[in-house]
Amino acid sequence: MSHSAYGRIWAEAQGALEDLLVEELPAEPPRPCRDRLLVFQTLASCYVRYLQILRSLEAVYDQIVHPQKRRTVRHVLDGVMGRLLELKGEMVELEFSEFHYYDDILQDLKLTPEDLEVPVPQYFVREKARVLKDRERILGQILASAGPLGQEMKAPAPAMSLDEAVRVVQVCERARQGRLRASFMREIRQQEERERLAKTRGASTLDPHEAATRIQKVWLGYSQRKKTKKERLEEMIFLGMLPPPQQQQPTPTQLRARQAEGERRLRQEEHEAEYQDALVSMKEAVRAREGPDIRETLQEQIRQWFIECRDATGKFPDFPDPEEGGSAAIFAQKTPEQVAAELAAKEEEREKKKKDKGKKGKKSGKKGKEKKKDKKGKAKGMKSKADTEEDEEGWKMAPSNFLPTVAEGSKTYEEVWRGRDERQNLVQRFDAQLVMEEKRGEVEEEVRMQVDELMRQELKNLKLAVDREKGKKKKKGKKGKKKKKKGKRSGKKKKKKDRDLTADRSIESLFEELVHEGLLIRPMDVRLSDYIGEYSYLGTTLRQADIEPMPSLSDVRQLIALYGVLPLGSQAVHERAPLLKALLLAGPAGVGKKMLVHALCTETGANLFNLSPGNLAGKFPGKSGLQMMLHMVFKVARQLQPSVVWIGDAEKTFYKKVPKAEKEMEPKRLKKDLPKILKSIRPEDRVLVVGTSRRPFDADLKPFCKVFRKILLIPRPDYASRLVLWRHLVRERGGQLTGAMDPSCLAKVTDGFTQGHILQAVRAVLSERRVQQLSRKPLSAQEFIAPLARLDPVYKEEEETFKGWYAKTPLGKKRAKAAKASEEEGEAGKGKGKGKGKKGKKKK
Repeated sequence: MSHSAYGRIWAEAQGALEDLLVEELPAEPPRPCRDRLLVFQTLASCYVRYLQILRSLEAVYDQIVHPQKRRTVRHVLDGVMGRLLELKGEMVELEFSEFHYYDDILQDLKLTPEDLEVPVPQYFVREKARVLKDRERILGQILASAGPLGQEMKAPAPAMSLDEAVRVVQVCERARQGRLRASFMREIRQQEERERLAKTRGASTLDPHEAATRIQKVWLGYSQRKKTKKERLEEMIFLGMLPPPQQQQPTPTQLRARQAEGERRLRQEEHEAEYQDALVSMKEAVRAREGPDIRETLQEQIRQWFIECRDATGKFPDFPDPEEGGSAAIFAQKTPEQVAAELAAKEEEREKKKKDKGKKGKKSGKKGKEKKKDKKGKAKGMKSKADTEEDEEGWKMAPSNFLPTVAEGSKTYEEVWRGRDERQNLVQRFDAQLVMEEKRGEVEEEVRMQVDELMRQELKNLKLAVDREKGKKKKKGKKGKKKKKKGKRSGKKKKKKDRDLTADRSIESLFEELVHEGLLIRPMDVRLSDYIGEYSYLGTTLRQADIEPMPSLSDVRQLIALYGVLPLGSQAVHERAPLLKALLLAGPAGVGKKMLVHALCTETGANLFNLSPGNLAGKFPGKSGLQMMLHMVFKVARQLQPSVVWIGDAEKTFYKKVPKAEKEMEPKRLKKDLPKILKSIRPEDRVLVVGTSRRPFDADLKPFCKVFRKILLIPRPDYASRLVLWRHLVRERGGQLTGAMDPSCLAKVTDGFTQGHILQAVRAVLSERRVQQLSRKPLSAQEFIAPLARLDPVYKEEEETFKGWYAKTPLGKKRAKAAKASEEEGEAGKGKGKGKGKKGKKKK
């Protein structure tokens, strides 16, 4: 695609964004809404539309070449990602469920379920590719230096005597000679049979025309059958009844498109380097050329302001502090009288605050007595106010931290880039005029700071010369204030100080020790898209029938992208989005919990720390050792963020009662210290604690849910997900889908089996030897039955146990309470309708 094509995509995304901003930022605040269904439709519609804008902006940011345009797109992209997270949070609070379904909205907007996939911005990893390569190299060196520790040693082959070796060679040689003699004798028999048949047949007496007719008949039948079979296959593929043929290699068009994308990324780096050099050179040029003139102009303006204030008020004004903007506050389109009045008002407010501190205690006592007297008299008036408040109760959109960012980026696009003539910039290099304007403002601000210091000193000298006594008093007052401020600051710093147990050690040494101890591990190279699952097409229908559907694997994949990938990948999003410190993935064994943790690290380039109870056994013993370990892990995690701290079998950390077999392992070591560690995680720290649990009902629920505030229940795959999974895994292992290999039949038979079970069966059947035999012996569905029969599926009783446990979590309780309240409201409405009907009959 060309530069203009991506420009059009950007323009369309900005147009859709402007329409959304008009709806979300109306001139008058909207009234509260009580209709929960209408509120959810509004939120869901905004969510889906923002998601489409995110997909467009991500594609534009990945391929656009202009460095200044990329900064504008990135600014809006971060705002849209954050707004998406805010809308998701609003829907969770409204529906008391992590999973939502948008079937009707997809129909209205003419979208497909694939459009609901949350895109993972590629710049998360691409912009720090060098850092990741260096980290991978260091990790490899540390693991190599550790040697075979932790690696399984291969058992040496048993020794063999000379006689045994000779006997084995003799057996093999005799077998080879026997096979060779058998094949030779078979060829002799076949030759004798051919000679015997030739003698008995004799010469052919068939007419040549009849022979030609028979040959034509056979050939035409064969060609027609082949043509019909091909047409039928194409029709079945078109209808979706059969999968398309597997393409081993990409087409030339696909190769050219990939090559163009790679060239664009190289050009991005070149233009970015040019832009960075231009920022430095142009700033120096502006400072050298325009700096002296700016300095003189500012000094003249500030001196003129001194004189005007002196003429208007009879005294020299106070120069604004740097915190108030310095001389920038003077020239904010205000007259000298207004500036002097503002400064005087600020001084009066400071003095009043000091005087009112002592009077607050007396006034509060008097007010308490007056309130007690007036309680009875105001009771009736309060009722009427309460009625009006009840009328205004309802849902209101919470204030957003990202809408101002989105609006600012949209304004920048409107003012700078929309309609900009770029016919002379076909290569899409940086715009020198915009750089000059930006650097002129920076130079002016720097010069202003220097001029402010000089003019403050000049103003002091003027005041000393004219008003010496007043100048002395003000100096004393300022000194006292400064001392007080210093005292306050020092007090705040003391509170924030934490004891650093490894102050004398470098991050590199801590990193190396954690790798040696097996606490910092290398994540597997898997992507979030490798977690295969299909969209749930019955979600909305089941919810309308008051049946809570089990989430699909596609929904789980979307939530991992929302709650894990987007905040960890972007610092701007993590700092202002709703803070998520810990996430729990609960589900039966084999549903892909561990794979999702590794995919989360791969997509964001995060470090992976393993604090599973089994991995901590025997490491850093004692209370002091545990504190040192946690300090090291989270110190390195903060310094080398983003980081994921994985706690496998998280239920063991919160056991109700530790089994005897696991007492030596001390699985509950982290139970007390983990909540304290989570409290220390701030919005600036891109650190996420992820727990995985296959038996969450074994844990003590209250402390478990206190640590893991966000819980995702991962179910076994449904029919659609199993069908897609069978097709993908068979092709990935080198198999071919033929008529005898019916994946829909296997998907039906494997109801209750997890992804892990299906993967084991595919690996057991499609061995290297079996793949080599596929040309002679096509794959059939019956071959997978025997490996599946040896595995235990997830029974309904276990699935109901998971559902019952999730219903006891805080979000599950809220949903059950809301469902009960809606049922009671429905019954009350029916009762009122029956009562009205009876009254009407009596009147007749």
